[in-house]
Amino acid sequence: MPRMTAARAAVEILKLEGVTNAFGVPGAAINPFYAALKAGGGIDHTLARHVEGASHMAEGYTRSRAGNIGVCIGTSGPAGTDMITGLYSAIADSIPILCITGQAPVAKLHKEDFQAVDIASIAKPVTKAATTVLEAAQVPGVVQQAFHLMRSGRPGPVLIDLPIDVQLTEIEFDPETYQPLPVYKPAASRAQIEKAIGLLLASERPVIVAGGGIINADACELLVEFAELTGTPVIPTLMGWGILADDHELNAGMVGLQTSHRYGNANFLESDFVLGIGNRWANRHTGDLAVYTKGRTFVHVDIEPTQLGKIFAPDLGIASDAKAALELFVEVAKELEAAGRLPDRSAWAASTQERKARLQRRTHFDNVPLKPQRVYEEMNRAFGPETRYVTTIGLSQIAGAQMLHVYRPRHWINCGQAGPLGWTIPAALGVATADPEGQVVALSGDYDFQFMLEELAVGAQHNIPYVHVLVNNSYLGLIRQAQRNLDINFQVNLEFENINSPELGVYGVDHVKVVEGLGCKAIRVTEPDQLLPAFEEAKKLAAEFRVPVVVEAILERVTNISMGAAGIDAINEWEDIATEPGHAPTSIRPFVAS
Repeated sequence: MPRMTAARAAVEILKLEGVTNAFGVPGAAINPFYAALKAGGGIDHTLARHVEGASHMAEGYTRSRAGNIGVCIGTSGPAGTDMITGLYSAIADSIPILCITGQAPVAKLHKEDFQAVDIASIAKPVTKAATTVLEAAQVPGVVQQAFHLMRSGRPGPVLIDLPIDVQLTEIEFDPETYQPLPVYKPAASRAQIEKAIGLLLASERPVIVAGGGIINADACELLVEFAELTGTPVIPTLMGWGILADDHELNAGMVGLQTSHRYGNANFLESDFVLGIGNRWANRHTGDLAVYTKGRTFVHVDIEPTQLGKIFAPDLGIASDAKAALELFVEVAKELEAAGRLPDRSAWAASTQERKARLQRRTHFDNVPLKPQRVYEEMNRAFGPETRYVTTIGLSQIAGAQMLHVYRPRHWINCGQAGPLGWTIPAALGVATADPEGQVVALSGDYDFQFMLEELAVGAQHNIPYVHVLVNNSYLGLIRQAQRNLDINFQVNLEFENINSPELGVYGVDHVKVVEGLGCKAIRVTEPDQLLPAFEEAKKLAAEFRVPVVVEAILERVTNISMGAAGIDAINEWEDIATEPGHAPTSIRPFVAS
């Protein structure tokens, strides 16, 4: 039997499980693992500037392609605690990433050794499993189980903590006989699907709420096929955006208090039956449950049995992997179609598209400083259906989700439930690593951008090109808008007069200088007609220099973005809505007045 260090065995298993990329920061307690990475070859490593950044890079990498599992690596102590935010973000959105940390020697774990912390206990609430391996011979089994857990049931992250002496201990391990464990995913029964379709057929105005679980299951084509067979309009969730193209005739728009379309909410409120697949009824999607559920029958399909009934009790709950369920949905629907038993839903579907043309928000403004709506309008012009958007939280993300267009699965890569500031830059680097020839466009407000902007140097060092749209109002815009309810405007102002860049006025941080200092390219835009040329130039610069390129748009200080605090029937349209075609020139459907 071949002998090797436990660290080398772990590296060999990573490769056998399909890992080709890792993101991390070495340190004393994880150096034996890095030595194994170097000796073993076959895994490209990206050196992050912050260990939290490495965890978000791993997330972006996973989210980009079906089957990807991002790996993040750090040393003992603060490296592990820094990655907790990434683990939380991953488990909240059902994203499998593997976090590997170094640790003090086993004999010193209870002696307050330097940077010795019980990271497994800290990480347990935000992982599917977190283990400090105390016996070197257990390392292969623990790593094997990690991949099994990440892929089985509801996907999610796993942490493996390796004491330095465990890493260095030689064990017997033969990579040639290694076999990944079978993946477990619950599957719906034929009877369950027949009952669900029976409820759908009994309705008059059904909709499908398509969640991120469909993307995780790589089942988007099946969802589109089922929707087309039955003529059922589809409402993607924020995490499911891109399952079917925005311009598809059955795309009824997004629903919610924040990241929603006017027509999406209106279409949902007209429905009488809802089939939710791979979604979790997030509160910013549903709003007031009394409004959301009134007068509607619900079927909920989710891979996690305990998710059924967690937010509200559906009329029928089905514990199933989305792909397994949709295969049966399509099979039964085809049989019904052949028997002539599927009703004609064309009038209902057409009414959703009529609302799509009529209920729009205005994007065309010529104001200086810029209104953010104009930025998204010009982004629609500059970036086509192949674009992968990456963003996390804030007014920029909310407005972007209201006004941008997405046409393909995994082309809206958004940290949904956790929403940590700073996520966007490292996640975009992970996405661009997974899709090096793709068009990756990140979107940040100034505060999100400033949280982890040091990671731009990673893009410069490793030649990871993408375009980053930075909308700068020198404000914590979302928090400022939320503080309106308390009649305060407190500790949300970021403005100051930069003594080194007086031309910025009160906009403070000179992002162009900072970005250039980190080895990247930057363009500042102050007038609306400059936006489209700047985006086109950014694409050229990214292709030429193979580094991140930032386009900073200087916004008006205060813009209130459409959102509600209660039900989806009571959204505040703080800014102008479209009342003529020129108000929304890049809308999916040409504007039609009421």
